[in-house]
Amino acid sequence: MAERAGVALTGSERLPELVGLALRENRKRAHLLVSTVLGKHVPQRPAVVHGAGLELGRRVRDLLAPLPGESVGRAVVLGYAETATGLGHSVADGLDAPYLHSTRRPVPGLTPVGGFEEEHSHATSHLLLPADPGLLAGDGPLVLVDDEFSTGTTVLNTIRELHANHPREHYVVVALVDLRGPADRRRLADTAAELGVRLDLVALADGGVELPVDVLDRAERLIAEAGPAPEPPAAPAAPLVRVDLDWPAGLPDGGRHGFTREHRARLEAALPGLAERLAAAVDPGDSAGRVLVLGFEELMYAPLRLADALAERLPGGTDRVHYSTTTRSPVLAVDDPGYAIRTRLAFPAHDDPADDSSRERYAYNVAPGTDPARRFGTVVLVVDDTADTPALHEGERALLGQLRRVTDRVVLAVLPSHRPTAPAVPAAPARPLYGPEFSSYRADEVAWLLKDLTGVDLEAPTEEREEAVQSGGAHYAESLPVEYQPSPEYQELFHQALRVSARRIALAVGTVAETLLRERGPGLVLASLARAGTPVGILIRRWLAAGHGLDAPHYAVSIVRGRGIDPAALRYLDAHHRAADVVFVDGWTGKGAITRELAEALAGTGFDPGLAVLADPGRCVRTFGTRDDFLIPSACLNSTVSGLVSRTVLRSDLIGPDDFHGAKHYTELAGADVSGAFLDTVADHFDDVRAEALAAADRFLAPEYADERAPDWAGWAAVERISAEYGIDSVNLVKPGVGETTRVMLRRVPWRVLARRGAGADLDHVRLLAAQRGVPVEEVDDLPYSCVGLIHPRYSRGATGASGTAVLTKAVFTKAVFTKES
Repeated sequence: MAERAGVALTGSERLPELVGLALRENRKRAHLLVSTVLGKHVPQRPAVVHGAGLELGRRVRDLLAPLPGESVGRAVVLGYAETATGLGHSVADGLDAPYLHSTRRPVPGLTPVGGFEEEHSHATSHLLLPADPGLLAGDGPLVLVDDEFSTGTTVLNTIRELHANHPREHYVVVALVDLRGPADRRRLADTAAELGVRLDLVALADGGVELPVDVLDRAERLIAEAGPAPEPPAAPAAPLVRVDLDWPAGLPDGGRHGFTREHRARLEAALPGLAERLAAAVDPGDSAGRVLVLGFEELMYAPLRLADALAERLPGGTDRVHYSTTTRSPVLAVDDPGYAIRTRLAFPAHDDPADDSSRERYAYNVAPGTDPARRFGTVVLVVDDTADTPALHEGERALLGQLRRVTDRVVLAVLPSHRPTAPAVPAAPARPLYGPEFSSYRADEVAWLLKDLTGVDLEAPTEEREEAVQSGGAHYAESLPVEYQPSPEYQELFHQALRVSARRIALAVGTVAETLLRERGPGLVLASLARAGTPVGILIRRWLAAGHGLDAPHYAVSIVRGRGIDPAALRYLDAHHRAADVVFVDGWTGKGAITRELAEALAGTGFDPGLAVLADPGRCVRTFGTRDDFLIPSACLNSTVSGLVSRTVLRSDLIGPDDFHGAKHYTELAGADVSGAFLDTVADHFDDVRAEALAAADRFLAPEYADERAPDWAGWAAVERISAEYGIDSVNLVKPGVGETTRVMLRRVPWRVLARRGAGADLDHVRLLAAQRGVPVEEVDDLPYSCVGLIHPRYSRGATGASGTAVLTKAVFTKAVFTKES
């Protein structure tokens, strides 16, 4: 290449270790950078190939982690077909991010969500065919992976295409080597400025390629002089063994249609068993022979991981097992030790391609050529079932036939090609809602994973709703109460309570935030339980920003008693973040019903079921600001202190299987909205309580405090005692704590309020609501909460179990209840 074509590499010391040079049979571009760590043209140990991608993924993680507003868990990785499909997947492994690669294989019935061109390539069209288009709809960093970065044209085409539909603030380009010239560097920077985005590049080595002006003519002459690639010598056909790997059902064979964190976990669990089956098919009598695992064009990652696992199973496998794949790229082969492509097998395409069915395919450096030390004793060919056609098996030039002439044993493993069943573009993909279009909160403070039901008539009088719910005719989440309109007197009570408790709330916010930061790290993703948890999530986010420069993503999600947490919201979070980074947030605990609901709903999902709250009087969570039952003023009101958003709705005629749970935006109540005032008033105390919050978090995390943090569910026990004492059959009708009691007064049909004797101003608003609704307030001793709200038993005999519904029974009250009522 240097002497005859005048092509040379210059750059960093590591560059010659990563790439060599060869000549393409392509008039668009004469030279080919042949990677020694990619596993495409040069067989390499699989641990080296996977390790190069993991190293790049870790470098991207290091880049993203300290950036304000970024979250490693929100990143999505996009690889390029065909050469970088395995590299991109390995980068996604290092980053622990969802993965998608472009493809040149169209799928009938599956509509592309995008595409772009690669001008210098022999096959230019790339398609994007994710099974879940939401994979590309996030707002986190998009990481684009190719094997080399020479001009930037392909990357710019991709970014422009995707940015037009799903704009982002940050793109990261990843390659093994960066060989851009000054003009290409300026072009990339200009594009980033034009789009108003940040664009970073991560590579293992950089440098440049020196090309003479007549390089295409020189290359054409050299290729003509070299003549056709020599055919392998005639030899008896080696035995062919077909192995059934028992690939896990439903597990994608690669990233053509998307590969999630859940898929990654399933593959890691399955690899040992898959490798055992593969090892059994490799000739056990040849314990010293070299083994090549040969992948197939875009199918690079699954064969790579199989090769890596096989190397761990075979004696001496670390040095014996190598990996490479077939390719569409036509390259000149010259059997010379100083040249990257020593031998070439050419064979007809065997996957019935729709784009270029007449083209040949190639396997490089598989035949030993003139060097017997390069011979592989066994070749394991891994293809998907789409490529397992007669063209693979039949005819002198078929790939299997040629492999059987250059090795002693051929093992064929066929994987099921992943065929998505969901449409590529659903009619209405679930996407977050943002203020001010939905809610009065700023767009950067919370993303609502909800469906907008504004304009749908969902409200009913409180008594009518209660009867429908308790009679079994409806679930409480299928309708909405009429929003309580606070009187001037009640509004003044709210502001008075806020003035008194703002510092205390700020301290609880800081304590929770600092505890989470110490336990979970800076990549926190907040998921508040809509709607009471949402102002708490915003306050924690503000604390992290003010004290640590972190811009934690914050989502509001719905959870419904008896129905669980919104599965569409969980899928969204899992697709855009690491499940381990997600923290679920609420305002307070009552008896712990939602705590239990959350734990049951998240079992086996990978999400941490631990709930973080400001106040835990129910003693049922580990992460809290305090366990005192005090008034959090956001409990005093409904939507007017929660961004003008209703409580959440789940009804089958409104919410489809792919929809988020629903809610309404009450724009007509904007005149009474105090959502922002509540947040600002509390946040004004952050500086004042910072030292106390830091000390409290240190105390909570001290080993000697572990027993005190452990839940003992004392609140649930108290509720069961109250239920028995007052003749109430269901604990769901007993609402302990000042927050839950307030909800009873605003949304349900209250029967009475139990107030701890001597409770002070924290209960002023409860007493006012009780007087307005004619509900008795009974002062009692030995109450572990400030107060407890009891829902009217007339609507609840024999009712509300875990499902939140009721069965109407004969209304019978015990003598004890009559005695207390009198």
